[in-house]
Amino acid sequence: MIRACSMSDSPRKGLLLYRDMRRRGIAADPLSASFAVKSCIRLLYLLGGVQVHCNIFKDGHQWDTLLLTALMDLYSQCQSGGDACKVFDEMPQRDTVAWNVMISCCVRNNRTRDALSLFDVMQRSSDKCEPDDVTCLLLLQACAHLNALEFGERIHGYITERGYGDAPNLSNALISMYSRCGCLEKAYEIFKRTGNKSVVSWSAMISGLAMNGYGREALEAFEEMLRIGIQPDDQTFTGVLSACSHSGMVDEGMSVFDRMNREFGITPNVHHYGCMVDLLGRVGLLDKAYQLIMSMVVKPDSTIWRTLLGACRIHGHVTLGEQVIGHLIELKAQEAGDYVLLLNIYSSAGHWEKVAEVRKLMKDKAIQTTPGCSTIELKGVVHEFVVDDSSHSKNRLIYEKLDEINHQLRIAGYVVELSSELHKMNDKEKGYVLSHHSEKLAVAFGVLATPPATTLRVASNIRICVDCHNFLKLFSGVYNRDVFLRDHNRFHHFRGGHCSCNDHW
Repeated sequence: MIRACSMSDSPRKGLLLYRDMRRRGIAADPLSASFAVKSCIRLLYLLGGVQVHCNIFKDGHQWDTLLLTALMDLYSQCQSGGDACKVFDEMPQRDTVAWNVMISCCVRNNRTRDALSLFDVMQRSSDKCEPDDVTCLLLLQACAHLNALEFGERIHGYITERGYGDAPNLSNALISMYSRCGCLEKAYEIFKRTGNKSVVSWSAMISGLAMNGYGREALEAFEEMLRIGIQPDDQTFTGVLSACSHSGMVDEGMSVFDRMNREFGITPNVHHYGCMVDLLGRVGLLDKAYQLIMSMVVKPDSTIWRTLLGACRIHGHVTLGEQVIGHLIELKAQEAGDYVLLLNIYSSAGHWEKVAEVRKLMKDKAIQTTPGCSTIELKGVVHEFVVDDSSHSKNRLIYEKLDEINHQLRIAGYVVELSSELHKMNDKEKGYVLSHHSEKLAVAFGVLATPPATTLRVASNIRICVDCHNFLKLFSGVYNRDVFLRDHNRFHHFRGGHCSCNDHW
């Protein structure tokens, strides 16, 4: 009965049955406890899971691998990664499923570097567990997030070696990984080799074309998909609308958005509205974007308001930016990043009194901003940098190389975008701070450690500033290097002095 309830629409009943069973003096075995844990997972009920965990110790079942794996999954899904790690470390014997849950926990809790390292550790450990297709799927997601192409290629080789290549979910994950790492040719090769392409395969390819700046080609793929009789789903339209947004195709985006419901019977969700707000915001149609949000048939979430807030920052729309913050406060969803965007808007407009007010508010509310962190993968190793970093073993050489790059770019016409620095300081101080952003340090290390013309792949945990965008765009032309950069919500391909986002970023 506990198992049945844990799989039903009423998982809470499973917990109540588990409680009643124990109150009647009937001892729980590992199986009944695991279904109680699964009920907690369905409810994302962390406190209930902790109580079941205590009972597991009381009952002496803390050595059961299957049960402990379920507990790890609970802690992972409830954003309690530290507890999941603790359970994992205390497991007497780990199977592949336990390792997969641990990798999934790292991915879910933004510890993607740790997720990649576990691939080697699980094969070297005393357990000697062989990664399976689920392991590969999770690691491909981590590689896509980190822009870790070399590691992704290694996983691809493992998939081929183990004979997993025909699995549709792995093919789709490979298409997504290669697309996100800027290797559209490889993504397309896998797409072509995929037999019986599903709507998921087509959607992955369309999204890949979109994020790499091939908006027209994404629309053509969409029409080809319709021509051969494959019905689009929600994800397909997210990819198509994203393509229109990345390429600034307003009319085409409006047309596709209209066709969703009228022609295919798909009601737009928050992601589709978010793409439209992004599209309108990129080209400066901020009032139209705001009107679209206010007319939504579903309740706008914080992500949509943040998309519009980002557009307000780009186009310097102070009044609308303040309105958007008001909506986020109403949702009780404001975060540190929202205030940083507002600070950007005020500082760009020279409203230093308001900058001071927002900073005081953040201090009074103890709002902590996320430090900028960028990673670059070289020879299968992921190197991490923060602003003004001095922890790398080649620290001195990296800064010397960055000084050299800055000198060459200034000769080519690069001028520091001082508005990207939010603190009130003189221009010289601003220039110094901006010159040591984590993205620039990662690129300098890449130049130092690789031969000329080598493509650099960087990932950042925050949205890159205007100055770093300008820096990387000019760098790609002067140094004849492609730079693929994924920040927290966008993909940029810098090549020959241009960016795939067509500068509507």
